[in-house]
Amino acid sequence: MKINNLGSMGVNPYKRNLEKSADAATKSQKKEDKVEISSKAIGLQQTNEVTKARQEKVQAIKTSLESGNYTIDPKAIAKGLVNFYKN
Repeated sequence: MKINNLGSMGVNPYKRNLEKSADAATKSQKKEDKVEISSKAIGLQQTNEVTKARQEKVQAIKTSLESGNYTIDPKAIAKGLVNFYKN
């Protein structure tokens, strides 16, 4: 009895699997991450009043540190820590 490979000629399951994985790789490469910033966030970034006030405060602290006049209030720090952990 002679058995011929009927119907399986030209069928390579490994090649088909490689083609599927190549298609999946090209589809996954097409996806891109996007970041969108809301108009409210843009408005917050553009407010100069807050940044100017913050810069003035930082500059005042720098000058007092350089001159040696900056003092730390340990009671205020402890009070802030307690309030932070209670809330």
